[in-house]
Formats: sequence, C-alpha cells, structure tokens
Amino acid sequence: MGGDSHEGLGDAFTGAWAEAADDTAFRRAQDAERDESYFDPAVARAEADGLSALGQFIYYDAFVMHGYADAQGTVGFRTIRAEAVEAADPPAEGGDEEAYLNAFLDARVEALRKEPSHSDTSRVETAQRVFVHEGRLQLETPLAWKVYGESYRIDGP
Repeated sequence: MGGDSHEGLGDAFTGAWAEAADDTAFRRAQDAERDESYFDPAVARAEADGLSALGQFIYYDAFVMHGYADAQGTVGFRTIRAEAVEAADPPAEGGDEEAYLNAFLDARVEALRKEPSHSDTSRVETAQRVFVHEGRLQLETPLAWKVYGESYRIDGP
C-alpha cells in the first residue's frame, strides 16, 4: 500500500488497461468519478473561499493528490485548508488572496513532506507558487513552470 510498484501485474494488466483506455463508457465513468470526487468539490470550496482560477487549480491538485480527509499516514485537503485558514484569511473572509494561497501552499508542502510517495514538492514550489508570486491569479499566459525537473510553457490560447 502506498507504493508505485507494478510488480506482478504483467502483460495481462497492461493489455486490459490499454483496451479500457479506448472504451468510451470506461472513460465516461472515469470522468464522472473525477468530477464527483475531486473537481466539483475542489472548485466549489475554492469559490466559497473567494478564490480565483489559480486558487481553484491549487485546490483541485490538492484534492487529487491528498484526498479530502486525512487517512492513516497522510494529511488530506481538509487539514491542509484548516492550517492555511489559521495562518491567513481567505478572500471570502476579507483576506488577501496571494497571502492565503501562500499559506495554503506552505501547509501543503508540509503535508507532502510527511508522505514518502509525495515528498517531491516541485509541483508546488516551481509551478503553483511561481504563479502566485507572479500574480497570475486568472492563470494569464504566458505561463512557465517546472515540475519534477521538466520545464513547460503555455504562451497563449
């Protein structure tokens, strides 16, 4: 549990996964699960906190990686958000969005460091936090970032 090993899954698993990837019903089911479990609750919470498109993205990424609630050996979104709210008010409560997002990202980095399978914090420090520091709250292009040692850039629509 908690590892990324595929040992023992073999060709049967790989073939079944490739077949499922082309199955439209399977893909619809995956999309529905993503929206119900991660995207919709993350965006709703971000909107309730008065966050921009960047805040919605940051919340969604945290929902996907950490889940909503804490599990044994992990820190979930709910705890990360509670720690951020202790450090800074979200915009819906009169706080500065950049200060709040930095507090959220600080709490998230601490959560990442507690999980061996998620200890690389580059998705926060060299991507999301860069956008906060640049004030790109609506994810205005161009966007340039690094994740896990790879560089990316979006120049515009």
